[in-house]
Order: sequence, then C-alpha cells, then structure tokens
Amino acid sequence: MRAVNRSRRDRCALSRPLASGGFTLIELAVVVLVITLLVGSILVPLTSQVQQRKLVETQRTLDDIRETLIGFAMVNGRLPRPATSATDGNERPADCANDTDCTGFLPWTTLGTQKADAYGKIIRYSVTPSFANAATPITLTSAPGRSVSTRQSVAPFGVVTMITSVPALIWSQGPERGGTSADGAAMPDDSTTNLDEKANGGATVTTVISRNPSESTTAPGGEFDDIVTWVPTGLLLNRMVTAGRLP
Repeated sequence: MRAVNRSRRDRCALSRPLASGGFTLIELAVVVLVITLLVGSILVPLTSQVQQRKLVETQRTLDDIRETLIGFAMVNGRLPRPATSATDGNERPADCANDTDCTGFLPWTTLGTQKADAYGKIIRYSVTPSFANAATPITLTSAPGRSVSTRQSVAPFGVVTMITSVPALIWSQGPERGGTSADGAAMPDDSTTNLDEKANGGATVTTVISRNPSESTTAPGGEFDDIVTWVPTGLLLNRMVTAGRLP
C-alpha cells in the first residue's frame, strides 16, 4: 500500500511543471528593452551636455581672442593681419592690399592664443585693412569696414545688416559642415542648402552672418551652426586711448 501511494505521489510530482530558477525569453526581452531605454535616456542628455560644453568653450575662446586683439592694438597701434596660412600662425608679413588679403585665419602664433575652437577647426578672422596695416595706424577717424548681418525669420527671409562699422570679425565655423582642421586639412561640406555658412566660409568676408543655429535644410539660409563675435569700435578706441596709443 505504501509503495502504491509513493508511486502515485511520484506521478503527481512529474505531472506538475518544474519551477525554473532562470528567465524565460520574454522576461529577458523585457529586461533588454528596459536597459536599452535607460541607456538611451542617459546618452541623449550626455550628448547634449557635451555639445553645450563645446559651444560654451568656443564662445569663451572667441571672447578671449577679442580681448587679446584689443591688447595687441593697445601695444602696436593696430590690429594684426590674418595668419600666413593654415599651418603658419604668424600674421601675414605684408600689409593688406585689399579685403581678400585681410580675410583668413586668426594669427594664433602672433597673438599667442588658441588656434582652434572646441570642434578642432581653425578660427576665422577678418579685419579692416586700415585697422591692420602698419602703414596706416589706427586713429580716432579710422573707418571700420566690417559688419554683422542676420537672416530674417519671416518672409522674405532676406539677409539684413545687424551691426555696421566693425574693425574686425572673429568666428568659428561650428561642429558641422566645412572649415579647416587644426592640422590644416579642409573639412568636407556636403550640403548644398547651407547658404549662410558658405557665405561665412568665403575667401573674402567683409560681412559675417550670425543667426540662431538650425539643422533644418529648409530653414531660411539652410543649416547653420557658426559662432560669431567681433571687436566693437568704441571698446577698441577707448582701450587705445587709455593705453596712450590715441590722443
């Protein structure tokens, strides 16, 4: 009788599903999905934070360069000319004959400043010839020949002048599309719609465009991520007067 009962218990035990100590495939899939969502939610803010940090760092670099340019003028009575080339950071030895000669890269060696922005691109620089040539030291009546424009956000979406009579422009070509790397290599610009960036990347720049960043190809002026600053005329002249460079 005991043998019969034991046999019956054994059959009942075999008929019950075995408890598993692992995960089913569905449970594993749910776990993987949750982990993926968590990692994604962390990486997106981290990417945004990195981009924001680079933006702030680049803006700070441009501001520091502006101060260094003013300091150079306080000592030398003029602003420096652009760099000789993408690999030679000394200012061009000859006075600028025209605006093309006075458009190029920041003369980082002459100024002792940082060469590139936070994106690894050489910082661009354009200066009014009469403010940079040794033959024409700056005076209180020197006429600044640079300006800053922006793009209208409503129809007809044209480029409009924002600031005129600027002695010099300094700008970064941003993280995407074009520019020159710190080792002197041209960086690709495969867009055909970034009209404002292409204008800022020209060989002769007397007006630089500054506007809100956009990655939309259909935005007025196309994609844009350039970061722009300039040397204000009043600040430059006041500092030179204080330094005794101007009466």
